[in-house]
Amino acid sequence: MIRARQAKSAPVGVVTKVLRVFEALCAAPEGLPLKDVALRTGINKSTAYRFLAHLEFEGYLFRDDSGSYLVGPKLVRLGSGISYQTSLRKISRPVLQDLWKVTGETVNLGTLDGQDVFYLDVLQSPHPFRMASPVGSWRPIYCTAMGKAMAAFLPTEEKEHVLGLLKFERLTPHTITQPLRLRRELESIRQRGYGLDDEEATLGARCISAPIVIDQGKVAAAISVAGPVTRIGRDKIPFLAKAVMTSARAISARLDASEFTGMEFGGGAQH
Repeated sequence: MIRARQAKSAPVGVVTKVLRVFEALCAAPEGLPLKDVALRTGINKSTAYRFLAHLEFEGYLFRDDSGSYLVGPKLVRLGSGISYQTSLRKISRPVLQDLWKVTGETVNLGTLDGQDVFYLDVLQSPHPFRMASPVGSWRPIYCTAMGKAMAAFLPTEEKEHVLGLLKFERLTPHTITQPLRLRRELESIRQRGYGLDDEEATLGARCISAPIVIDQGKVAAAISVAGPVTRIGRDKIPFLAKAVMTSARAISARLDASEFTGMEFGGGAQH
């Protein structure tokens, strides 16, 4: 009993301060710089830095290119999918911006949500005439480059489950609506490394995608470059495919370096 009374009246300890840091960052999903963490938690700036640096090293926090700290992979496992989405978007954004500059076309980041692609981030092309799906929207996997790119690299059992639930709808004359043809397409994607939407979802639009694969084979997401066929001609596909695959590998490396492993993917949002 004496010990209990002493513990109750004891001064604020390390654990309490760490919990304050977690609470401050969970309340700010876009991240906080060191000075704001110190301000919101009431922790001395130098002490806060030591906590943040250690938590980042252990994978509980992630520091983005601006120096802000946000919820990291290990902590995400204990939290909600929204935190995961925010972290994935923040970690991927610098690479997406570089891809956007190189291609000049709309760049997308998406995750697998059942039989659909959930658009998590979209950087729209600067051209007046552009192709872009809104952030937070869903598109079927069988007619989207990102959907096919992710499906192609799923483990066999999971891929068969997803394919078995598909309900095909012909959106354009080019939409794949035969299961056998889709399976052949997915096998081709595995061999070449990128997916292609060739006016399958929208007439006049072409899209090239590559999967973001982490933890030695787990499909975490996909990225793509989309634009009108008048600018993305067939002759440009090899260049864009190489750029997209290179960017996808760069994001994969960033996620692996941040210990974005051991997580459940595919729950982008709830319909």
